Amino acid sequence: MANKDVPKDMYFLVKIIFFILGLGTLLPWNFFITAFEYFQFRLDTGNTTESSPDGNGTRVQKDEFNFNNWMTLLAQLPLLLFTLLNSFLYQWISDRTRIVGSLVGILTLFIFTAVLVKAEMSPQTFFSITMVTIWLINSFGAVLQGSLFGLLGLLPHNYSSLFLSGQGMAGTFAAVAMLLSLASGADKRTSALGYFITPCVGTFISILCYLALPHLEFARFYLNRSSAQSYELETRAELLLPDEKNGMPNGILDSKEESRPVKEPRKASVFTVMRKIWLLALCIVLTFTATLSMFPAITASVRSDTGEQRWNDFFSPVCCFLIFSVLDWLGRSTTTYILCPGKDSKLLLPLLVSLRFVFVPLFMLCKIPDRHYLPVVFKQDIWFIIFMTIFSFSNGYFVSLTMCLAPKNVLPHESKTTGVLMTFFLALGLSCGAGLSFLFKSLL
Repeated sequence: MANKDVPKDMYFLVKIIFFILGLGTLLPWNFFITAFEYFQFRLDTGNTTESSPDGNGTRVQKDEFNFNNWMTLLAQLPLLLFTLLNSFLYQWISDRTRIVGSLVGILTLFIFTAVLVKAEMSPQTFFSITMVTIWLINSFGAVLQGSLFGLLGLLPHNYSSLFLSGQGMAGTFAAVAMLLSLASGADKRTSALGYFITPCVGTFISILCYLALPHLEFARFYLNRSSAQSYELETRAELLLPDEKNGMPNGILDSKEESRPVKEPRKASVFTVMRKIWLLALCIVLTFTATLSMFPAITASVRSDTGEQRWNDFFSPVCCFLIFSVLDWLGRSTTTYILCPGKDSKLLLPLLVSLRFVFVPLFMLCKIPDRHYLPVVFKQDIWFIIFMTIFSFSNGYFVSLTMCLAPKNVLPHESKTTGVLMTFFLALGLSCGAGLSFLFKSLL
């Protein structure tokens, strides 16, 4: 079909929908990691520990459950496993079933989490139930994310940037919701209830947005046209459906078209695609390994050097979660206008990605209570804020850059396989980082 026949994305509705779907995919992760005050409250066993030796006598609750570490690990392992599973599921289960089913599962688990706020139970029982919920909700999230990245491989590359920008906005959305709940002055259970109802609404809106996609001509053009090249179509009749939808009866086809043999859908070889994108896959693994090894398990433990109690309450929500979310979103959004280094970069991109591991010692030398081996070098708040700013922006930029460049290195019929593979390596990086967070915390 000629370019002049490509329909327009009227009112940018498809862009808006994929932005909202990107937001919806990371709502579970972001709403759990930013609710650390609530989880600390529910897991309080009455034990406290002296903060790092700064002379101010501050006492903080001891993290006996290693909640942030376990939450990170049990969120990323199912992401890895179910992303791998999704690479097989998409051959037998339709995109619609996987995406809608995952969103409904996430919505159900968020409702359960909100109900759990008012339930009385021991810290150990609450910890166990929460870990199971995190595992399940991120399993659904993995299938959802992998399925959507597969669809994005069929659309122009700027839609991938908007989707990733929406994922970055999920963190900002969650951080602002947490700040509002803290500022409300309500007790921790009441504020947490309102906090967890918010993603229920967001997930429901995501379901409605996805269901609206088939009714938009621009989305039908790209998704149906590209599907004709993929191996999900099983019969020749399905290849002729787009002509019917455009108002052309099957019987009124040009004789040349009738006599021309219909080509079999070209299958994309996983090994062929891997040879083309392996460097970008390595870059996204390194990016997320560096990020998840520090955030949030280490960075959320950093405390302010000031003695003002009100600022201490807001220090981690603002300087850790809000800064990370906003700068990560800005980094992801930047790739809408700039894609540098380009797809042919063999050295510069891996080098820049690897340099992010310098943040590991920088964060570990910030003011973190309950440390035994390493000294505190960067006591002032400004150092942590500077580190978080660069750390967050570079994460968002390199994640979005690699995900946008990967489809440019393959043939059109390999785009969907590329999306699934890149999502798997994204999950692999997250899992590696989550595992390393235990090691780095033990070295403090």
